[in-house]
Amino acid sequence: MITDRYGSSHSVTTPAAVQAFEEATLAVAAHQPIGDSIDRALALEPDMASAWALLSIGNALLGRSEAVAVAKARAKGAQDALARSGEGTRSERAIVQAASQAADGHLQASAKTLEDHLRNDPADFLAAKIAHSMRFMCGQPEHMLAISGLALTNWRESDPGYGFLLGCHAFGLEEIGRYRDAEAAGRRAVALEPTDAWGLHAVSHVMEMSGRTAEGIVWLEGSRPLWPGCNNFRFHLAWHLGLFQLEAGDADAVLKLYDTDVMPAASDDFRDIANAVSLLWRLKQSGIDVGARWGQLRDLALKRHQDLTYVFASLHYLLALVATGEREAAARLINGLAARAGEQGCDQGQVARELGLELAKVIATSGTVDTSGLARIAPLLSRLGGSNAQRDLFMRILLVAAAEGGNELALSHIARLRANLRQEDRFARNIAAARTIGQARGAA
Repeated sequence: MITDRYGSSHSVTTPAAVQAFEEATLAVAAHQPIGDSIDRALALEPDMASAWALLSIGNALLGRSEAVAVAKARAKGAQDALARSGEGTRSERAIVQAASQAADGHLQASAKTLEDHLRNDPADFLAAKIAHSMRFMCGQPEHMLAISGLALTNWRESDPGYGFLLGCHAFGLEEIGRYRDAEAAGRRAVALEPTDAWGLHAVSHVMEMSGRTAEGIVWLEGSRPLWPGCNNFRFHLAWHLGLFQLEAGDADAVLKLYDTDVMPAASDDFRDIANAVSLLWRLKQSGIDVGARWGQLRDLALKRHQDLTYVFASLHYLLALVATGEREAAARLINGLAARAGEQGCDQGQVARELGLELAKVIATSGTVDTSGLARIAPLLSRLGGSNAQRDLFMRILLVAAAEGGNELALSHIARLRANLRQEDRFARNIAAARTIGQARGAA
């Protein structure tokens, strides 16, 4: 057995394979590509169960149907490798079981498997990082914070991966509204690990929620040297910069950034599509002409609109279809969500049932929707997964629907929820001002 520098133990006997796996773990931590490192590890040790499991989990988190098939095949490879090695190590057994659960669409169960393992082996950084990512996709910040909090009580700053773990902790703190603590943790994380894109990203979240637009622009512009080394997370960092630029009223800068750094080329990754759709929709709400940029997203959404693997992704595809007038495809997507909502015993079926289907109908019928359920949906948005900043797009949509439908109670309720997250809320103020002006004109 060999224990790597990040606390994962392996039943393989080739030190070079373990070293390659360490490089893959570092890449996961820094949001960098892992393919070459994993390939080298498996070339040296074809029965390295943790490597097969990490490949499986990476595919399971891609949120698209064909990747699920790959995830299942890699999970089977991990199980077979584990069987050939005997019972394996505790690290291997945990990550292999987690991979199988994630491949079957049970991200919460997968995260819990890793969390249970961490209670016995809190030094296993990779287990903590993966569990954190799964809880992020499930929209469960309290669990994210519990994972990093448990591990940090057993770690020292000198331990490999500490800075990255602190970056995870910073993000969890931000998502529950502890902005001062989150910023301190995030800045320390980046100081310890300059390639910690997630910790850097957590600080940008704090600045956005605190209304510190100018600081946010400086912070993210200063991070640009880090972007080329990242995987597609670099597009998400650019998206955050675009939000700050939009808040600053610099639409030209936003559009330029969109073309060069947010969606520089067509991408079928739901995270890239979500970045692009979210930014263009905000520009649309601000009355800014985005030219032909929606066309590329329409084509990607038409390709994906019946892939309901991840409801968060499907709602972004729907936005692209609605923005470009693809009503028939939008209707098919909603029908698919209705079928998904009827599925029992799976995470995303529950998400579709609890709020995804109803939110999709709001998106597709803007201006004519029944507004009675808007106040019910708003507090549930976290269950979609993603971050408060990402889900704010849906909060804005609900605000507009409530205002257009004249539902003052829902409008007030949603605005209060949003104000709890954002110390500056120019969008809600503008809606309230427009409502006041409209009411005054009506009275006149």
